[in-house]
Amino acid sequence: MHDLRYALRALRRGPGFTTVAVLSLALGIGANTAIFTLVDAVLLRPLPVRDPGRLVELLHRFPGEPALNGFAWRSYSYFLERNHVFSGLLGSGRPGNWPPGTFPVKADGAASETVAGCYVTGNYFEVLGLRPALGRLIASADGRLDAPAPVAVLSWRYWRDRFHADRSILGRRIVVDDFPFTIAGVAPPGFAGLRLEQPEDLWVPWAVAQTLKGGGPSLALVGRLAPGVTIAQARSEMAVLYHQIVASDPNGGARFQRVMRFELEPAGTGLTGVPSGGGLASVRGAYGKPLAVVMAVVGVLLLIACTNLAGLLLARGAARQREMAVRVSLGATRARLARQVLAESLLLSGAGTLAGLGFAWLGTRVLLRILASGRDPVALRVAPDLRVLLFTLALAVLTGLLFGLAPALRAGASAPADSLRDGGRSSESRRRRRFGNSLVAAQVALSLVLLTAAGLFLEHLAGLYAGLGFQRDHVLLVTLDHGNRHAEMAGQYRLLLERLEAIPGVRSATLSGVTPILGAGANRDATVEGYQPAPGELRYVPYNAVAPRYFETLGQRLLAGRDFTFEDEGRRRVAIVNQTMARQYFGNASPLGKHVLFDGEDKPYEIIGVVADAKYRDPDEPPQRTMYLNAFQEGRLWSRFSLRTSIPPVAVAAEVRRAVAEVARNISIDKITTLSDQVDASIVPERLIVTVGGIFGGLGLLLAAIGIYGLLAYTVTRRTGEIGIRMALGATGRAVAVMVLREALLTVAAGLASRWLSWRNGWPPG
Repeated sequence: MHDLRYALRALRRGPGFTTVAVLSLALGIGANTAIFTLVDAVLLRPLPVRDPGRLVELLHRFPGEPALNGFAWRSYSYFLERNHVFSGLLGSGRPGNWPPGTFPVKADGAASETVAGCYVTGNYFEVLGLRPALGRLIASADGRLDAPAPVAVLSWRYWRDRFHADRSILGRRIVVDDFPFTIAGVAPPGFAGLRLEQPEDLWVPWAVAQTLKGGGPSLALVGRLAPGVTIAQARSEMAVLYHQIVASDPNGGARFQRVMRFELEPAGTGLTGVPSGGGLASVRGAYGKPLAVVMAVVGVLLLIACTNLAGLLLARGAARQREMAVRVSLGATRARLARQVLAESLLLSGAGTLAGLGFAWLGTRVLLRILASGRDPVALRVAPDLRVLLFTLALAVLTGLLFGLAPALRAGASAPADSLRDGGRSSESRRRRRFGNSLVAAQVALSLVLLTAAGLFLEHLAGLYAGLGFQRDHVLLVTLDHGNRHAEMAGQYRLLLERLEAIPGVRSATLSGVTPILGAGANRDATVEGYQPAPGELRYVPYNAVAPRYFETLGQRLLAGRDFTFEDEGRRRVAIVNQTMARQYFGNASPLGKHVLFDGEDKPYEIIGVVADAKYRDPDEPPQRTMYLNAFQEGRLWSRFSLRTSIPPVAVAAEVRRAVAEVARNISIDKITTLSDQVDASIVPERLIVTVGGIFGGLGLLLAAIGIYGLLAYTVTRRTGEIGIRMALGATGRAVAVMVLREALLTVAAGLASRWLSWRNGWPPG
């Protein structure tokens, strides 16, 4: 306590130094805490269930595609009856409403609200080993089709916030998706389903989903390994069962599944597979690697901050050398002096940590906002817990020791007689000077690592933008809600397109079924004239229904043939293909005049044009074969309008609303955005890395500059006597300044050379 009180007084005497030190540490520790909070929530934190390490997820994937977690009820029943490796196998299915994975819920006579939830098998809560906070949970008896009145289970958070923790909620009726349910119980606190990206607040029996048209959504399957069974053993047996169920599939879908690969992965921290029905991607799959990269970036930043503060403390220690000499002369041991300096370091670290918690809170909020801005918004429920607090505490102690160790060792290293003797030697020895120089060289090298990484991330992001295949700027996207009245809208939509093109500032207008980078699309099996597919080759062709002037509006180049026209309506079917499709099916020959026939149809499409490739799902995907159909042929009208403008797109939004209200009174606008925003929403992981890497790269450079200043201050203070002698012998102030700056530049050059050598040797990897 005496050391801490003395350290506090010493730091108060140097407010400038203390402020710089605390802010440097606050940035480093706060950034690490903020990123670790997300890393812990996404990758490390186990599900709040019994023995989560025994849970595994059943997946299957096409080669080169994301893993899917979606199986038919028939597959689930087959696996449940025949497996010998699971003590339990549960299934959950997300409702097909919009937004994906949500139910419209009415309770207590109030208006309908959107609640995230899912259908679950009767053994869902039993396999997870959960006990209710109130009432009971869904049981096996509730999963039968002949079960009595269906029941629903609420999350603890939803029960607390929506129903004010009313314990009389049991037995109350609610309407879920126009179907009445009885509230049976409340799940335990902290449990919000198995998908981190969309916490669930409502669970209803799968038996209800089986009454829906089409038999309900696909099931995400999770098994609990039986005692003594390893994941490798379970993977081997379930792969055999998977191929058996695929081989016995009575439908034509078996030929697709035969080329799919079965996988079994740990699920103790949540699901990673993408739902087969689409919707939200797995947050662990999408953001796991970006968060790991960002964690490495902020770790390097903290190392720079520690190195920087070590240099500043050395500079400060040089000014206190006489004080330390007096303390040694009065009987203080070197260990005692080292402890005193370490006390100051730990005090600085503690103050930096307290300030860093504020930065961490702000940084976490910013990161969550970035995640929520994506095409598939992520609604993580993140709050600091014991793991995060222990991480921050360990970080504080480690940083205090890391940057305080060198000054502590230096505190009693010099001879007190030399320091106290008037006119004694006060110049810095070569060994100590090299040590200080090495600290600054390390800071320069580390800051260049951050700047280089930020530059590479930025180059990758620029490459994504450049390779889209369309022009994303100055395009307004308008989505209308016309229900299922596709065919009857042709006349109104033609008038609406004319009205939209007449708006000042609008260069062209069109409509389509899918806009670029929407993340969705349609495909069908097709037979292409003159092409014989190889055995087992997938025959599906992605397609999009577009109106005339679509390619002009999107800036997608027409390479051969002609565009669609309104005169095509009522004539033979026509289609336009992209470069990849033309190359795959026709090689170097012209595809114009060739025909494509979808399975189940009797009228083929004649190819009338070829356009450049464009991305429709993800910017980093390879070009996919794509066929475009005329939206005004055979009622293929959809509700997504695109407008290219000569002015900022949002400037015409009000006129667009007015035009829709005048021409199509029975149609409402569902959404207005820009193509640029839609593209940005699809590359949130990349933007996250670029943003964080750029910010912390700049901060690393700033800290390196502070470190160089600290070195110069340290060097000049230690060499005051030497400099005085030089000037007494005739050296000018300019010559002394050049001498000091030359040494500083040599130190920077050493850091640059170190970074160049590490780059030549392939570090950091990737």
